[in-house]
Amino acid sequence: MIGYIGLFLSALVAATILPMQSEAVLAGLLLSGERSVAALLGVATTGNVLGSVINWVLGRYLLRFKDHRWFPSNDAQLARAQNWYRRYGRWSLLGSWLPVVGDPLTVVAGAMREPLVPFMLLVTLAKGTRYLVLAALVLSWI
Repeated sequence: MIGYIGLFLSALVAATILPMQSEAVLAGLLLSGERSVAALLGVATTGNVLGSVINWVLGRYLLRFKDHRWFPSNDAQLARAQNWYRRYGRWSLLGSWLPVVGDPLTVVAGAMREPLVPFMLLVTLAKGTRYLVLAALVLSWI
């Protein structure tokens, strides 16, 4: 049970803007062979998607503070991110699994008022596929 909890927490934190990697935790648990592959993929995907939902909520409500000095981006950066999201839309969420750009993308989706259900469907598809590919690669080395 501890392994699943650790995987869930690492996946959740990794999906937020905090630095963390869940892939190594998943790979280690897969290599141990002590747990169900399907359960590990489900736990990792669920944690990672919930972390992205946290980002979505932050984006949704953070814009009201954009005029404060501590706000993490200036008006030009915010306008550029919003214009980019308007141009590529919700389908850009299929890139939410990507390092560096994926997590901020989920924040922008919230700021742009992307509805939660399509957001979760696309993010789940993207992040679940990433973990599935990772598991296939790890298990092919055994």
